Amino acid sequence: MIIKPKKNILVHGFFVWYIGRIIKQNFTALNFNTPKIEKDKAIFLLANHFSWWDGFLIFYLNHVYFKKQFRVMIMENTAKKIWFMKFLGSFSVQPNSRSVLQSLQYAGELLDKPENLVLVFPQGKLHSSHIQKVGFQKGIQKIVNFSQKKFQYVFSVALTDYFEHKKPSLYFNFSQHSAQDFEDLNAIENSFNQHYQQALKKQIEKVV
Repeated sequence: MIIKPKKNILVHGFFVWYIGRIIKQNFTALNFNTPKIEKDKAIFLLANHFSWWDGFLIFYLNHVYFKKQFRVMIMENTAKKIWFMKFLGSFSVQPNSRSVLQSLQYAGELLDKPENLVLVFPQGKLHSSHIQKVGFQKGIQKIVNFSQKKFQYVFSVALTDYFEHKKPSLYFNFSQHSAQDFEDLNAIENSFNQHYQQALKKQIEKVV
């Protein structure tokens, strides 16, 4: 059985405040560009996954910029272990199980509702931020196929640097694309990695 999101205004409101607070405590700055968002389309946000912070950071950015109903796919054991995740918009997936197709279908159906932002980490697992290419799991294509393909992609590449500060600064690089821009998983992955390389190049060129 999929663990699905539950609504609790008090818990959700507390974590909006709390996550914003710990971001300010742990990072020097949170920087991001502002992609053009189509209000009448859901967002399928694909992001690199290199830290414990990733989901919470995009949860916060959704609150301050995208302003959609936040949904994020997380591992079933994490959903069971961390009780409050379902109140922040998480739903579970268990690879190599009978329920995995249910989770992918649920994600696809979420993309048919314009009010949603669906966050998925296509790598499936945590990887170093120093990798040169982001590999995609096949489930991404299944999610797309389960939808009506009327959503908007947003690619997210998050990078960090310290420079002259004790705490790191965060840099989110977003790009937006139509669901009709890509024929298959390879096209999605290749486009994401082009964006990834551009973000790395831009970050390397920063000088303080």
